[in-house]
Amino acid sequence: MVIEINTEYIELQQLLKLTGWISTGGEAKIAVKRYDIKLNGEKEDRRGKKIYPGDTVEINGKKYEVRLCI
Repeated sequence: MVIEINTEYIELQQLLKLTGWISTGGEAKIAVKRYDIKLNGEKEDRRGKKIYPGDTVEINGKKYEVRLCI
């Protein structure tokens, strides 16, 4: 699945909310510990981690590619 952003980056917690894995920002702290999240193939558990266009995020086996929307 492709996630398009129109900013320089998106934080992991924002991506989780945008993709429907969480419904509020407050759930992010728990979600990053509960879900198997990988950023470009590496385990990630920092909810404020910046994700840039070209990065790939995998959440519980579902892949998201972040692209810049022009």
